[in-house]
Amino acid sequence: MPFSLWLSLAAVCALGAMSPGPSLAMVLRHTLGGGRAPGVVAGLSHALGVGFYALLTVWGLGALIVRQPLLFQVITWGGAAYLAWLGIRALRAGRGGSLDAGGVSTTRRQAARDGVLVALGNPKLILFFIALLSQFITADMSLVAQGVIVLTAMLIDAGWYVLVALGLSHSRVLPWLRARAHWVNRATGVLLLALAARVVAGPVLG
Repeated sequence: MPFSLWLSLAAVCALGAMSPGPSLAMVLRHTLGGGRAPGVVAGLSHALGVGFYALLTVWGLGALIVRQPLLFQVITWGGAAYLAWLGIRALRAGRGGSLDAGGVSTTRRQAARDGVLVALGNPKLILFFIALLSQFITADMSLVAQGVIVLTAMLIDAGWYVLVALGLSHSRVLPWLRARAHWVNRATGVLLLALAARVVAGPVLG
């Protein structure tokens, strides 16, 4: 793959990763709840889900999923249900007051699970890859070139959310957020529920 084409691919992946949505809310919640390590784990595990959808796209299976209405509907409703569940959890945590260092509300295992499931449960990801990554895929593309596409999507996604977790867990930033976690949890819960409703109404790329 020419370097100029790879730069275009990297830019597309970066724009997708930086778009506000459930992934950012999830990394924020785990960083607030457990500190730097769970936040980083959430970001890394989210990249695994992103890599899975990128792999489906380069193999041509993404288009197959879109052509099967029932299968895609299952993915859509399953993703919406999971986002709604996360939103309800966040709202309940919000009523509990501020987070403190002694009150552990999340673990690395929970962060790893949520990271993967938020990625896999977001139907917009498969649409994103089909719409945008397809322009970089050709019928005679080598396995190495396909691997470059998948790894690029994974590494950029992981890099972005790890940076988010590191920034939020800074010694000056995290205490400020923890002191306001009551409102952060409420806002995150509302955002996740709204995103779940949007998915049910009909996920669109953007």
